[in-house]
Amino acid sequence: MNIHEYQAKELLAKYGVGIPAGIPALTVEEAVAAAKQLPGPLYVVKAQIHAGGRGKGKFKELPADAKGGVRLAKSVEEVEAFAREMLGNTLVTIQTGEAGKQVNRLYVTDGVDIAKEYYLSMLVDRKTGRVAVIASTEGG
Repeated sequence: MNIHEYQAKELLAKYGVGIPAGIPALTVEEAVAAAKQLPGPLYVVKAQIHAGGRGKGKFKELPADAKGGVRLAKSVEEVEAFAREMLGNTLVTIQTGEAGKQVNRLYVTDGVDIAKEYYLSMLVDRKTGRVAVIASTEGG
């Protein structure tokens, strides 16, 4: 089962884990509306694809010096600009290979000062038939 970041965070929040406020968006207009619902003044705009390394990734359709699939926006106008650049374009990361994956959904979150950050993954070890849980302070 693959779930996106926004889906995982909804599950974590349901069980009391503290996470930054965030809203998924399928369109530029939805991304702008999401930002307006969040406290600001910082926002994080994240491409939702099933691959790690989104922040370090590159979009096929954008210049080589363009930012990746996780961007810090300092205004609602920047959220709009980032959404326009990401939605519908192909994000290439270390995990997607050269083909990349098209970005059809964004996750707009409140920008927060992070004291500690953890990454958690659960997967089925097919050899043993058991669930493996991986936790780390480094991720992507």
